Amino acid sequence: MAQIRTPAGLEIEYDTFGASSDPPLLLIMGFGAQMIGWSSPFCQQLADAGRFVIRFDNRDCGLSSKMDGQQVDLNQVIAHVSAGEFDAARELIPYSIEDMVGDAIALLDGLQSPRAHVVGSSMGGVIAQVMASEYPDRVLTLTSMMSTTGEPHVGQSSPEAMRALFTPSPSDREGFIQAAVKSAVWSSKKYFDPEETRKRAAESYDRSYYPEGAARQIAALIANGSRETALKSLTVPTLVIHGLDDTLIPPSGGQRTAELAPNARLLLLQDMGHDRPRPLWPQICGAIIEHTASASF
Repeated sequence: MAQIRTPAGLEIEYDTFGASSDPPLLLIMGFGAQMIGWSSPFCQQLADAGRFVIRFDNRDCGLSSKMDGQQVDLNQVIAHVSAGEFDAARELIPYSIEDMVGDAIALLDGLQSPRAHVVGSSMGGVIAQVMASEYPDRVLTLTSMMSTTGEPHVGQSSPEAMRALFTPSPSDREGFIQAAVKSAVWSSKKYFDPEETRKRAAESYDRSYYPEGAARQIAALIANGSRETALKSLTVPTLVIHGLDDTLIPPSGGQRTAELAPNARLLLLQDMGHDRPRPLWPQICGAIIEHTASASF
């Protein structure tokens, strides 16, 4: 693992898989999740197919820079967004999705990668969408996974998933690990493994327990608003992957993304929730490999 420093002075933690001479494939993780959410075997599977895989910790998460002490009033942000007052909402947030896109661009710069295939999961899908819209010259292909468009009529969480997401986990290690099974509400029902879920929670806790960053990340996400216009104007080849069992961001979010992005391919997977269960890796990785083979490096 290594770090790069962004022009804004942040340290972004990353690591890579495969040969640097292969086409770069940048993986962007979602809300509150560290880069290890892209498991090493998953990354290696993509690398074995001839991709230079790059995963990293978003700001305010994992081993990247934290915005310690920067407060955000989520209720006020939500109130402004609900009223359509996006400028007012953005004045209240410590950083934006566009700033997080800038971190990803800085990482590519540090790795001397002029262009990359970009894959984003959940909030990472939002970051990837904005990256493809604002920096099309840096994005070879876009894969938006289990994400949505920011429009209020699609991709809205079920009440049970929303409650589980925003119920704080205990701060002690054992309590945090045991509480991780609440993710069952949005995970792939057929493949959910409580023991494996607890194991991943322990790894995450031991690597970097930092719940404070979650509020700032979600504020950036909420204040981003609708990406309808931006998605309609995309010029990069786009793949949308979504699980039919997803209750955190239901399939309507992925379907609408594919509807808006010109000539997008939509892959809806049976038995997949808001996660990437190993039995579905052949379909997920296979689709990404095929999609990223369509654009020249």
